[in-house]
Order: sequence, then C-alpha cells, then structure tokens
Amino acid sequence: MERTAMIQELAKIVGKEDVLASEMEIQLYGYDASLNPGKPDCIVMPATTEEVSQVVRFAHENGIPVIARGSGTNLSGGSSPTEGGIAMLFTRMNRILEIDVDNQRVVVEPGAITLDIKNAIAKYGYLYHPDPSSEKATTIGGNLGENAGGAHCFKYGVTSNHVLGAEVVLYDGTVVEVGGKSLDNPGFDLPALLVGSEGTLGMVTKLTLRMMPKTEAVKTMLAIYETIADGANTVTDIVKAGMIPTTLEMMDNLTIKAVEAAYHVGLPEDAASILLIELDGLADGMERLTDEVVAICKKNKVREVRVAKNDAERERIWAGRKGAFGAVGRLRPNYLVNDPTVPRTKLPEALANVFEIGKKYNLPIANVFHAGDGNLHPLILFDQRDADELDRVHKAAFEIMVMCAELGGTISGEHGIGVEKLRGMSYIFSPRDIAEMRKVKQAFDPVNLYNPGKLIPADDAA
Repeated sequence: MERTAMIQELAKIVGKEDVLASEMEIQLYGYDASLNPGKPDCIVMPATTEEVSQVVRFAHENGIPVIARGSGTNLSGGSSPTEGGIAMLFTRMNRILEIDVDNQRVVVEPGAITLDIKNAIAKYGYLYHPDPSSEKATTIGGNLGENAGGAHCFKYGVTSNHVLGAEVVLYDGTVVEVGGKSLDNPGFDLPALLVGSEGTLGMVTKLTLRMMPKTEAVKTMLAIYETIADGANTVTDIVKAGMIPTTLEMMDNLTIKAVEAAYHVGLPEDAASILLIELDGLADGMERLTDEVVAICKKNKVREVRVAKNDAERERIWAGRKGAFGAVGRLRPNYLVNDPTVPRTKLPEALANVFEIGKKYNLPIANVFHAGDGNLHPLILFDQRDADELDRVHKAAFEIMVMCAELGGTISGEHGIGVEKLRGMSYIFSPRDIAEMRKVKQAFDPVNLYNPGKLIPADDAA
C-alpha cells in the first residue's frame, strides 16, 4: 500500500496526532538498545484495545507488518522494525486498571512502566518480583515479550511465573482473553506461550499479574573476593546447602571500577569480584541464616563480608548493582550485552572462557550477572565507528554464545532472541524443533505480519 494512503487510513483510526511519520520520528523509533536498527514506515500510538484491533485489522487486510514497541530498552533487536511496517507504540496504554488485594492480582495495560506498577502495589504491602535493571523505563508489555528476569528471579522466577492472564489481539484484529485471575485454568497454557514470544504471536493489550506480600525481614550482604572463581564457588555452595536467597549477583573488577567511578558507593576497586547476596523471609531465624551464608563465604576465601545494618546501607549496595550497566557505558562509546546461561557449576569455566575470547578479539569485557541462575551478562566494550572493531564484537558475541551452549547452557536467559541471536538457535534446537516452532507461529499468525524476522530462524538459516 502506498505510504501516504496508509498514514491517512491509520489517522482515521487513532487520530492524526497519534500517527508519527516524519523522518526524525522514523529514525527515533527504528532502533532499540541492540545493534540491529530498522526503519518503520510509520508509528501508531493507540489508546484502547479497540484502536489496536482496528489497526491490526487494517494491517492484515493490506499485508503490512506490525511490530509492538514499548520503551525500546530491548537488547536483542526484538522491537526493531527490520522489515518496515507499522511500529505499534504502547506508551499511551499505560494504566494500572485494578489492584485486587483480596486475590493478590494486579491488572495493567502493556505500556505501564514496571517500576510504576511495583510502587503502586507497594502501598498495599505487596511486591511484583521480576525486576529487570531497566525497570525505571521498561514497559510491562516489553517484559512479557522478552520474558524479562532480574536480580530477584533466582528465588521468585521470571516474568512467565507472574503473568496469569492476558487480553490479546490476534493477527486479524480479533480480541480474545487467555488465562485470568484464577490458577490452573484447564486447556493449553496460552499466557505462558505468549510470554517470551517477542510479539510474534499476538498484541497483548491487558495483563493480569501475580502480586505477593512483602516478607517480614530482608538481609543484604556484600561479599568481596580476590578471585572470580571463589565468588562463583560460593554461589554453588550456598545453593548446595539448601538455601534459596532472593539474590545472588556478581560483578567483576572492570565493572566494580566503573560503578565506583560513577556512583561512589564504596565498592573495593582492588577486588577481583563481589557477590551481592540477599535473603528474605521470616524475621525469626534470619540471623541464623545470615551466619550460615557468611560461614560459606569464609569457606570460599572471602576477603570481607559487609552486612547492611539498615535500609540506607541496603539501598547503597543495590544502587551499585542497578546502575552497573549505565556505569559501564562511561568506559567506551558502545557496548553489546550478551546474556547466555550456563549451569551454576560451570560459571568459573564460562567466565574464564569469556576473558580468553576478549583477549582473542582484543576487546575489553565487563561482567555483571545473575550468578544464582548462571545467567552471564558479558558487556563487550567498543566504538561502533570503528568498522573492524564492530566486526570483532559480533564475532566475539557469537563465540561466547556458542561456548555457553556447549557447556550445557543456552543462548539467552532473559534478553530474548530477536535478530541478534537468530544464528544461535541452531546450537540449542534441532531443525525439527525449529520446524515445530514455525507451526506454532503459523497457527497464531498465518500471514507472518507480527514482528516478522524475529525469534525463529528462516527455513534456510536453521
């Protein structure tokens, strides 16, 4: 369809002011936080499910791709319109529709900011546990699309463990409800299928989320090590002892230095690694559990364990972890974030391999990661204006991804496949596996208009 006519028809649905099509706007909404920019034909900002349905129906009738977009914090190209089409921007649909304390559920629109949801339910004494580092900016719809995790996912799970229902616009504009407030609905678990599907199966316009009561007590510790291996072995021993901390997060020396230079939170710049450990639960017995964790740290040659004495000290420790990605961004003009996952016992080997790959390609790599899950986050630092360096970055990232798969892990823990990791899918799935995924995609989107070119490799790429 001719672009001007398309824009005019879309304006009839959402209003002229909510269709963006200038060259500047096309550029602004053509990229996310990955290295995979695209170029939409236009951007549409719906305000209601009905408007979303009408836009999708129009796109279906005219064979136009539709790409869901929130805040653009996605790290694998999942929200980048690499095949043109309509970028569906959900930031106007950002309401918290219902806080159901009696049933411990919260109902929200996809454009709601994750931290805004958490702050709203905190007033009632409840928590929404998935906490990606980008929670101040990221939308809950984006969290659903990528199955986002965060520092608390070791104990409480990722987004898929907290989405119970959804309102969904199918490929032809039909609106359906899947799941709901109740648990264990019969039939296929369609909400779980939608989570992590990267907008390739449907447009989610409403989410029903699980909220959980705050615990009585929280204890936060910072363990300081002379080697990365000692910190990683501590993680394994804590889990082996039968404890499930809320958080087990690690940073290496390069990240520590970047965080301290940026935020001055008191991290030891000479340490090889630090381990952030947080326990939560009943007040009774919390001190005993803390002592047990400290003893395990000492067994693994910890240099020092700092136990937060109050909320101010706890927030200071967390400020460093939550700000790590931003701090590392000060070191070079660009960085690529990989997020492969390995079994916890393979962490020392995987990290050693990451450093060797960095040396091989002459690239500095900072590491900050969810150690409890074995979910690495190598941040490969570079300058994209240097074509040779950019080429080496892509090669290093692919090699890290394959290495982790060969250690019994997987290519993405929470950032999704998008465009960036398409080649890596064949390292963890057989051709038959990928063919079955294509069947699911075809069942939901037979004309391949929803976020084409993402998540599932093309026939000739598998």
